[in-house]
Amino acid sequence: MFSPGQKVAVAVSGGADSVCLLFALRELAPEWGVVLSVLHLDHGLRGDESNADAAFVRGLADELGLPAAIERVELSRCSENLEQAARRARLEFFRRQMAAGSLDRVALGHTRSDQAETVLFRFLRGAATAGLAGIRPLTADGIVRPLIDVDRAEVEAFLNARGVRWREDSTNRSMAFARNRIRHSLLPQLACEWNPAIGRTLAHTADWALAEEAWWETEMDRLEEALLSRRRGAVLLRTDQLAALPLAAARRLIRRAIERAQGGLRGIDFEHVAAVLDLSGRQRGHGRVRVPGLEIIRSFDWLEFSRPKAPAPYALPASVPGTVEIPGCGNVISLELVERQETPGRVTSVYNGEMGCVDWPRISGTLELRSWRPGDRYQPIGHTGEEKIKNLFQKARVPLWERDGWPVLTDRSGIVWARRFGPAASLCPGAPGGMALRIREIVKLESETPATASINIG
Repeated sequence: MFSPGQKVAVAVSGGADSVCLLFALRELAPEWGVVLSVLHLDHGLRGDESNADAAFVRGLADELGLPAAIERVELSRCSENLEQAARRARLEFFRRQMAAGSLDRVALGHTRSDQAETVLFRFLRGAATAGLAGIRPLTADGIVRPLIDVDRAEVEAFLNARGVRWREDSTNRSMAFARNRIRHSLLPQLACEWNPAIGRTLAHTADWALAEEAWWETEMDRLEEALLSRRRGAVLLRTDQLAALPLAAARRLIRRAIERAQGGLRGIDFEHVAAVLDLSGRQRGHGRVRVPGLEIIRSFDWLEFSRPKAPAPYALPASVPGTVEIPGCGNVISLELVERQETPGRVTSVYNGEMGCVDWPRISGTLELRSWRPGDRYQPIGHTGEEKIKNLFQKARVPLWERDGWPVLTDRSGIVWARRFGPAASLCPGAPGGMALRIREIVKLESETPATASINIG
C-alpha cells in the first residue's frame, strides 16, 4: 500500500476506526518513511455535532503535529440517498486532493467488520462476484485501507490501551439506514443463531471474490480487445461470438459492454444481463432491451449498446457543384459536374470503388439531401423494378442503428440516389459526351480530424 517517501493523507471522521488508523500510521510512519497529513470532510448533516467533529479532528492533527485539510459540503438538501451522496462527496474530496499533486495515497479506516457488512448488504441486493469482492484494500486511484483485516473490537482495544478518545456519530445508531440495520440487527442475529464467526466468513468470501475478480479483469481485457468494437460512442458485439463463449464469460462481456457504453454499472443487475443474453440468443430478427441509461438493439448478427437517441429528420438544399454535410455523422456528400465517360447502364457501387453518376440533363428542379422516410421507394440501377428502401436495408443486412439519418438525394420527381444503393435507373448516364452529376460520400474517419478519407458510394 505504501512506498518510502510517499505522501499519505489519513481520512479522519473522528470515529474510532479512522482515529485508530491515524494513530497506528503515526507510530509506523518513521519506520515506513511516509509523510502523513489529515483529511476531513464535514457533510453538514448534523449541525453542531458535525462542527464538533471537525473541531475534534483539527485538534487531533494539531496534537500530532500534522497538517490538515478540512472542508465542508452541504448535503442536507440532497434529494438522493444520503449514504450514497455522502460517499460520493468524500471520494470526490479525496480525489481532488490527490489530483492537486500533494498526495500519493489516501488511507481510509474501513475494517473487517465494514467488509462483512458490505458483502452481506451486496449479497442481499443480488450482487454478482464483483460485488461480493466488497471493499477493495487498494484501488487504482490510490485509495488504501490498511485496517481491512482488523475487527472493530481490535480497533477499540488499540485505542483504549493508549487512552485515545474518539467521537461517536449519532447517525450510526439510526435504524433508518440499511447498513445500520445490518450492523445492529441482522449480523448479530446471524452470529447468534447460525455462525458465531459470520464476520470472518463474510470477509473471507470477499478475499475469494477479489482474487477471482483480479483474474477475470485480465480475461475481460483480452475479450474486450478481441470482440468489442466502437462506433460513434456505441459499443458493438457480434451475437455469434457472444454465443461461442462460456456462459460466465458471456455474462461478464455483456457487463463490460454496458460499462463501456454507459460509463458504469449503476443499476445493472442479473435480470438486465439475462435479458441481453436472451435477445442475443434468438435465431433471427430484430429487437431491443432497455437497461438503466442504455438501449441494447439486436439487428441481424449484431448487438449495439448505446444511450437512447432519437435522431431528428433533416432536409437540406444541395447545390451543384457543392458539398452537404450529413447531420449527426459528419460525413459529406460531394456533388460534381463531370464530362460523361461511363458506358450506358453501368452499375456503380461502394463495393467496386467506381463513381456513382447520373445524367445531369435529366435532373428535374432543385436537389435536396434528406434522411430516408418510411415508404421511400425507387429503382436503383441494376434492379428490375421499384423497391422500398426498407426492403433494400433488409437485403443488404443494414443494422437498425445504421439506418437512422440514412441519406437520400432527391429532385422534384423523386429519389435520385441513396447511400449504398446508388443512382436511380431512370437517370443512368447515356453515351459518352455531355454532363453527368458525380455523387460521392466523403467519410469522416473517427481517428481523423478533419475528415480526409473518401469512398465512392455509387
